Parts: sequence; structure tokens; C-alpha cells
Amino acid sequence: MRKAAIIFFWAFSSLCVIALVTLPINLQTQLIASIVVVTFMGMIKILRAEGAWRLMALASGTAIVLRYVYWRTTSTLPPLNQLENFIPGFLVYLAEMYSVLMLALSLFVVSMPLPSRPTRATSKGNYPSVDVFVPTYNEETDLLANTLAAAKAMDYPSDKLTVWLLDDGGTLQKRSSANLLEGQVAKDRHRDLQAFCADLDVRYLTRERNEHAKAGNLNNGMRYSHGELIAIFDADHAPARDFLLETVGYFEDDPKLFLVQTPHFFLNPDPVERNLRTFERMPSENEMFYGIIQRGLDKWNASFFCGSAAVLRRRALEETDGFSGVSITEDCETAIELHARGWNSVYVDRPLIAGLQPATFASFIGQRSRWAQGMMQILRYRFPLLKRGLTIPQRLCYMSSTLFWLFPFPRMIFLLAPLFYLFFDLEIFTASGGEFLAYTLAYMLVNLMMQNYLYGSFRWPWVSELYEYVQTVHLLPAVVSAIVNPSKPSFKVTAKDESILVSRLSEISRPFFVIFAVLLIALFVAAYRVYTEPYKADVTLVVGGWNLLNLILAGCALGVVSERGERSASRRVKVTRRCEFGFGEHWYPATIDDVSVHGARVNVYGKETASLAIDGRGLIRFKRHGSEMEEILPVTVKNTQILGDIVTIGCRYDPETARDNGLIADLIFANSQQWTEFQLARRGNPGLLRGTVWFLRLALYQTSRGLVYFFGYRGRRAGAAPGTKR
Repeated sequence: MRKAAIIFFWAFSSLCVIALVTLPINLQTQLIASIVVVTFMGMIKILRAEGAWRLMALASGTAIVLRYVYWRTTSTLPPLNQLENFIPGFLVYLAEMYSVLMLALSLFVVSMPLPSRPTRATSKGNYPSVDVFVPTYNEETDLLANTLAAAKAMDYPSDKLTVWLLDDGGTLQKRSSANLLEGQVAKDRHRDLQAFCADLDVRYLTRERNEHAKAGNLNNGMRYSHGELIAIFDADHAPARDFLLETVGYFEDDPKLFLVQTPHFFLNPDPVERNLRTFERMPSENEMFYGIIQRGLDKWNASFFCGSAAVLRRRALEETDGFSGVSITEDCETAIELHARGWNSVYVDRPLIAGLQPATFASFIGQRSRWAQGMMQILRYRFPLLKRGLTIPQRLCYMSSTLFWLFPFPRMIFLLAPLFYLFFDLEIFTASGGEFLAYTLAYMLVNLMMQNYLYGSFRWPWVSELYEYVQTVHLLPAVVSAIVNPSKPSFKVTAKDESILVSRLSEISRPFFVIFAVLLIALFVAAYRVYTEPYKADVTLVVGGWNLLNLILAGCALGVVSERGERSASRRVKVTRRCEFGFGEHWYPATIDDVSVHGARVNVYGKETASLAIDGRGLIRFKRHGSEMEEILPVTVKNTQILGDIVTIGCRYDPETARDNGLIADLIFANSQQWTEFQLARRGNPGLLRGTVWFLRLALYQTSRGLVYFFGYRGRRAGAAPGTKR
């Protein structure tokens, strides 16, 4: 009876909504209704009302969206007998319906996400055995040293913890390569990493052949290990000391739990953040996924494996013969299979690792292309909506995650649509200026407000649109390729720890300048048509405004592809840690002011240290986290600066033993609280109005910066003497 009552309630509610949405009203009434809803949503936002009020605001916004969909479907499509208008018009309509579908899925997933889970410490004496897998392919030893040393230093009983380096760069296949250079590099890598792992007391493991990419490497690790749980860290993801203590306890509560996933926190900005200089003051793009979406997925038992910073139960993986390797996104694919078999997952919303993002725009696009193609493979091979064993909420959640990566199609259509009218006079949208104001403008405003409701301080206005645009240009061919031939994409390791020594244009920047030029010409065409065709001015102004919005995004993207020169891909992390600095036979009181993966800045009380020679040797003596014993880390002096009685010394780490690598890892990665504090410090919701003004100012500046880079680059090219190589 209760189930029947629920079905009746939802059926009746749906009929009421349909009746309201399809109610014939005049344009003035529609405009008044839109203003009332927007005002109501704005008041709730200003008052910061939550709970039922938040749902009421979202429901009100949904009514406007559905009203727009009904009007758009029944009143705006060009006649079918005018194919030159109908085809582009219908493509724009499909793009809008995709956006509405993704909004609906977002509302389902994140309208009321789970609050962050409380700490779940492991019961005393009940520590399951854990194998830590660090898969690697071509990463440098220095990068691996940080991750392995941090993993080895995790606060966990040593007899229950085994750290494995799974090396796919030193396989027998690569060492036996017919290519002399490739074979010799693989042999040297194999020998050096074996010695390094022995020094660090880490198990080294490779295999005969490079098969099934990362999934195959992980499955090979499973064959040689026996721990009850498996923790996985990418080669550049170093864990904090409390990573296992904060995660393994959840496996006690649920024998059907296969996954505990934690967020990916990054020390360095992605290329968009670095070139726009927003890393310190605006939440990163990935925080929207890890801060909101994963918590929403967790509510429906659909949070999925993200490839790293996670703990998995071996017994669950054995049911599926290890990690799935059909797609190049083995993480999400594995999670779908295990969720379909009745296993559960948990998401812990606390950064417990610190990693590196791609530093160049080209590497960033390469990484996103792999994600997009992998999700298209999952959509083709697994199709979550019909996946047997998944609950209905899980099916919707996985469809949301996979369908998201189709965004290059609607984004490109929205970019080109105004040009159809301005350049070719095609009528792709049958509506007057008044109808646009009452329906389309209200829909756009409500959509922005709902996005702000859902993601708030995790995603500022227009930033998602910018990220989608800068990816669309190069992701569109990759997505099309994966849809047409899903077996074609292959796994490619994303380059990390890169650096850009001089400011330059990205090697894949040219399309962005071409698009900007076309949109700029279209803006002048719009102004000309308003002047010469005043009887069409209302429609031309609407389309011209749409083109102007595209131009603003395209201009901001010019700043994204104008890469700023930096000496290192790694950012310095602020710390305050007492230590002593050793120079000659003397030790001086000091504090460590900031650290990076390469060095530290030390404030020393002792003017004598000002005479330190550049590239001279020094020592830093400090206590590890959780230890009272002092240890010594050798460093090389890179610069000094006198500030009163304090001498600030810039140091580069000079590790000589595996223990030194452990000390470096302790300085940077041991304290997970610093990552949480950093994230919270840059989370603030500027609101729709202030956020829009901020974005317009940013776009204007970045447009000018991109054009300066472009003309400066062309000037340097033109000034090069004939025959000069550059």
C-alpha cells in the first residue's frame, strides 16, 4: 500500500506539473511569472535559506526551465520544409535539450548531497593488511621518491603495510626492444629503480609485457600480493601520514564495501588556473567534482573509483578478475562492474593526498581527451542505463558521469549557431525579441541561478563555460573518434612535473585565435545589420548578444593558451615549522617558512649565515610528524637575504639516502590538514552578479594579454633572419 501511495503521489504531481507547464498564457503573463520566480530564488539565496527552502527554489527554477522547453518545442522550430533553416535550427534545439537533460541529472545527483562523512578511525588492534600500489610508466625517480617515501611513512603498523612500485617502464618487453635506445633506457631504469626500492624497503615489481595498460599493471600487482585491502596512488600522488587511518575503518562497518575514495588535491595549478592566475583565490575545477558531485553520488551509493587516492577490497576485485581493462578509464569501469554485483562504495570528502596536474595546455588537453574517450567507451560498451544489477539511482548517476563528456557537441553548436544567422541569414530560431526576453532570457538567468545553488562556492559563474570551451576545440575530434570506433583509443600517460621556462603561445593555440577573429567579424556584421535592417533589429540584437557572449569566452581563452613562463611546475606550500639550520660546526635556531617538492625556505636567526656561499652545503634538523626524535636533512644553499636579525635562506634538497627522501616527504606531505585549510581559504561564493562582473574584467584583461602574446610571437618570427632556426 505504501509503495502504491508513493507511485500515485508522484504520478499525480507529474500530471499537475505537465498541466502547469502546458497552460496557454500570453506573453505578458509569462514575463511576470518569470520575474516572480527569479525574485523568489534571489531572495532565498540572499537569506541563505537551506533545506526545504533550497528545494523550493530549485523546484521553482525547474518550472521555468520546463516552461521554456515546452515553448521551445512547440513554437520556435523552423518549418520542416525549409531544410536550410530546419537542420541547423534542430541541431541548436538538440544542444539545448542536452543541456536541460544534464541539468535534470545534476538536480537528481546534487540537489541534496550527503554532508561530509565524519572521521572513521580503525578499531585498535583491528588493522587489515594493506598493499599499496604505485603504478609507474615513465616517471622520473625524483617524482617517484616523494610518493614512495610518503607511502612508506604512513601511520600504520609496519607488519600490515607493504608498498609496491609497479613499473611498466622496465618490462622485459621494453628491455628487449629492437630499438637500441629504448631497450637501454628500460634496462637502466629497471636497474636503478630496483636499487632505489631496496634502499627504501619497497617492493619492486615489473612484468614481461605491457598489456592492458594501467589495468594490466595493477592486476599483475594483485597476482604477487596478498593484502586484504589495496591502496592505489598515482606516481605523482603522495599520501599524508593519516591516509590509511582515515579510510580503512569504513571496511569494518560494511562487509560489502569495495571502495573508499578520497579527493585528488593538487599542489600546482592546471594550465587554466596558472595562466589566468586564479589558483590562490578561486576553487580549482576538480573541487566541483570532489567537493559536490562525489558527495551527491555517494548519497546514491554511486561514488566511483577515480584511479588513485583510494582503497579497495581485494575480495571484491577478485570477483571481476581484477581491474577492468576494456576501456582506457579502468577506474570508472571497474566501479560500474562492482556496483552492478551489489558491492558498495564510500566517499570521504577530505584531501589526504597531494599530487601534480599537467603544467602545459597541450598536456591538459591530452589528459582530458583520454578521460572523454574512456567515458565514451564505457557508454558504448557498458551503457549504464541498461546495466543489469545497478539500481535506478545508480544508473542515472553513471549516465550523468558519462553523458557529461558529450559537452563538446552542444558547446560547438552554441558557438556556431549565431554565425548561421549573421553570415548566411538562416532563421534557426523562430521568435520575437519580446518572446526571447520572456522565455529565453528568463531560462538562461534561472539556469545560472540554479547552477549557483547547486555548486555555490565550488564553481564561480561562467568558469564552467570557459573550461568547456577551451576543451571543446580539441576534444570534439577525440570524442567523435571514440564514438565511431570505441576500440581505437589507447592509454597514454599524462606528462607531469613539467615546467615552462619562457612565456609562449601553446603549440595548439592557433584554432582559438581563428575562432576569436571570426566571432569579432561577426560582431561587426551584427552591428551593420542592425543599422541596415532596422525591421529585423530585435532578432539581430538577440543573436548579436549571443555572439558577444561567445566572443567574451573566446577572448578569455586567448589568455588560457598564452602560457606564462615559470621555473617550476610545483607551487610552494606555506608552513610554519621549528627547526635548526646547520652551517659549519654551528647550529642556529630557525623556522621553515615554505616548502615545495624541490626545496624549502628557512628563516635563520644568526647573521653569520649570511656569508653562506651559493651552492654551499647546509643542514636542516627537525622532528618528523608524530616523532620526538630529531633528524637531519642535507640541503644546498641557492640564495640568501638579510632581514634585520633574520637571514632567509633558499635551499634545494640534496638527498643522499632513502631516509632523506622520507624527510622530504614528511616536510611536504605528512600533514593533511594543510590541504584542507588551503582549499577552505579560497572557497567563497561571489554570487551571480559580482561573479559575472569579475569574469568580464578577467576576460577583458586576458583577451588583451592573449593578443599581445600573439602579435609579439609573430613579430619575433618576422624578425628572425632568413634561415635562422627557432
